[in-house]
Amino acid sequence: MALRSFFSMRNACRGLRQNAQYTASYSTLQGKTVRIGCASGFWGDTPQAAPQLVRSGNIDYLVLDYLSEITMSLMAMAKKKRPDMGYAPDFLAAVVKPLQHAIKEKGIRVVANAGGVNPAACVAAMQQLLQESGVDLRVGTVHGDDLMDQQDYLRGQDIKDLYNGESLPKVMQSMNAYLGAHGIATVLSEGADIVVTGRCVDSALALGPLMHEFGWKRDDFDLLAAGSLAGHLIECGAQSTGGIMTDWKHTADSWSNIGFPVVECASNGSFVLTKPENTGGVVSRNSVAEQLVYEIGDPKNYYLPDVTCDFSNVSLTELPEPNSVLVEGAKGKPPTDSLKVSATYMDGYRATAVSPVIGPKAAEKAHNISAHQLERARKVFKHMKMPDFTHVHVQAIGEGESYGPEKKMKSHEVVQWLAVRHPMKEGIEIFGRELAAAGTGMAPGSTTLVGGRPKPTPVFRLFSFLYPKSRIEVLCNVYDKDGRTFEGTTDEFVSSAPGGDVESEAAQSTAASAGNAAPRCSLFAINELADTRLEQIACLRSGDKGDSSNIGVIARCDRCVDVIKEQVTAEKVQHYFQHLLEPNSKVERYELPGIGALNFVLPHSLGGGGVTSLRPDPQGKGYAQMLADFRLNSSSSPCCHCKVTV
Repeated sequence: MALRSFFSMRNACRGLRQNAQYTASYSTLQGKTVRIGCASGFWGDTPQAAPQLVRSGNIDYLVLDYLSEITMSLMAMAKKKRPDMGYAPDFLAAVVKPLQHAIKEKGIRVVANAGGVNPAACVAAMQQLLQESGVDLRVGTVHGDDLMDQQDYLRGQDIKDLYNGESLPKVMQSMNAYLGAHGIATVLSEGADIVVTGRCVDSALALGPLMHEFGWKRDDFDLLAAGSLAGHLIECGAQSTGGIMTDWKHTADSWSNIGFPVVECASNGSFVLTKPENTGGVVSRNSVAEQLVYEIGDPKNYYLPDVTCDFSNVSLTELPEPNSVLVEGAKGKPPTDSLKVSATYMDGYRATAVSPVIGPKAAEKAHNISAHQLERARKVFKHMKMPDFTHVHVQAIGEGESYGPEKKMKSHEVVQWLAVRHPMKEGIEIFGRELAAAGTGMAPGSTTLVGGRPKPTPVFRLFSFLYPKSRIEVLCNVYDKDGRTFEGTTDEFVSSAPGGDVESEAAQSTAASAGNAAPRCSLFAINELADTRLEQIACLRSGDKGDSSNIGVIARCDRCVDVIKEQVTAEKVQHYFQHLLEPNSKVERYELPGIGALNFVLPHSLGGGGVTSLRPDPQGKGYAQMLADFRLNSSSSPCCHCKVTV
C-alpha cells in the first residue's frame, strides 16, 4: 500500500515537472495534453531519430517499434544460439545508453517493443547498463505473448491458418500473440520509466500511455479508437512526416534531416500530428492521409486487441501552425474475444543472385542467362539424386516486368534478378557455385555478381491464427535499481457486447456514399482527363499484411472523389495487377469518405510475402507507384487545380 502511495505521489510530481506538454500547444485542443513521439518504425531505422525527439520534440513519451513477424523469427534464432539474446540490442546501444541522462532530466517515459522473444534478457542488460551509469530509472516489462510453451495444447485444437487453411506445422520457430495496451498502462501506473514489451500491436505503444494519462476505461471505445489511430499514424516513424509520400519532390531536399512524428493528444481523443521544429519533411493532410490508409483492410472494422476501430469518417484538418494536422472522428466498437497470433516456421532455404546486364536486348540476355544457370544446377541435383527447386523467380529489372507483360519497355540496361528456394541448404550452395560462370561463358554484357556468391538463407514462413483471449495471461513487472517492486497480471479485454462483425461490401458502400471530406477546391475550371495518370488527381500508398497488400487512393480535392470512385473500380484494379495475384484472389474495395479515399485489398499478391517471397518487391511497397500510372479516360473531368504534374 505504501509502495502504491509513493508511486501516486511520484506520478503527480511528474505532471508538475513536465510543463509545456501538459498545457495544450494548440487552441483546438482543450485541457491537459500528452505529447508522444515515435523514433523507430522498424528494427534498423535511423538512430538519429531518438536524439531528435528527446532533445527538441518537447515530448512526454518516446515510443519505438522494432518488431515484425520476420524479426521475431530472427530473434528466436538468436536466443537459441545465446540464451541472453533474442531482443533488439539497438534499443540499448542507440537509445538508452546515449540518452539515459536526458530522459531522466526531462522526465520522458519510454515505451518500446524491443523485448522481442526475450524481454527478461533485455531488461537484465538494461538494468546493468543503468547501474553502471548511476542513473535511477525504473524498468517495466509486459509479456505473456510467447505461446511456444502451449504447442502441445494447440496441436490438439486443430488450428488452421487464417488465410490458406493449412494445419499447424510440426516444428515452429516462433509463436506470439499480439497483445493490447492494457499491460503497458498497468506498468506505467506502477511507476515504470521505461517499458519493454514483447509482441504487441504497434499502436498499443501509444495507446497504453494515453490510457494511463487520461484514465480511459476499457469500454471507452471511441477514445480507445482515437488513441489507436494516434499510434497507427506514428508507428512507422517518418512515413507520416513526408517519408515515401506521393509528392516526394516536395521533401527530397530535406530527407537527411527528416522530422519524426509527434502526436499531441487531448483527453477527448482529438489530437494534432506534428514534428519537431527545424527538421525536414512535411506534415500535411496528404502526408497524414497516406499513413492512415497504410496497411489497413476494411477501415470500418480495423481489429485490435482493445477495440474494433472505424476509421472511415476520420477528418484531417491542416492548422495555421506549420506542419500541424488536427485528427478527429475515429469511432470504436467492442473488440473480439480472440487475439491474432503470428507464428513462423522454417521451410527450406533461399538465395538471390543479382547481376547488371548491359547492351542491346539486355532483358533477353538476362532471362537466357538465368535459364542456363538453373539448368546447370539441376543437372547436379539429378546426378546427386536431390530434389528440384521448390520456387524460382526470374526478372529483368528495368524492363517494366513488374507492371506485367502488357506494359513492358525496352531497355539497354537491366538487372538480372534470379531468386530460388530449395528444401536443402546444399541445394542453394550448388546453385551459388553455378552463377559466376556467366561472366565468361554466356551472354556479353553481364558485368558482375553483386555481393559475390549468395549464401543460403533460411526461409521463415508465416502461420497466422486466432487464439482465445481467455487463455492468455499478461505478465507485468516493474524493477528499480534494488530489484522487483511490482509483479502482477492482467488480461486482454473481452466485452460482453457483440463486436467486430464485418459488414457486407454493399452495406459499406451505401454508408460511405453519404459524403466525402477531401479538401474543397474553389477553382471550377475543367480539364479533360485524356491521358491523365491517377497520380495527378490522387495520392497513393501501399503496404502489406502477410501475403496480402493494400493500396490506398486519396483524392487531391473533393471534385476528384467521384471521378476516382467511378473509374478506379475493384475490377479494374484486379485486371491491372492480375499478373501478380494468385488465380483465385479477388480484389476488394473499401471507402473512407472522411478523407475522400478508397482502399483496395489485394489478397495473395506478394508471392508469399516477407522473406518467403522471391520477388524484388516482397512487401508491395511499389504497388501504389504502379497504380499511380493508371490511365483515366475522358468521360469525366476533374478540377484542373488538382491535375498536377508529378
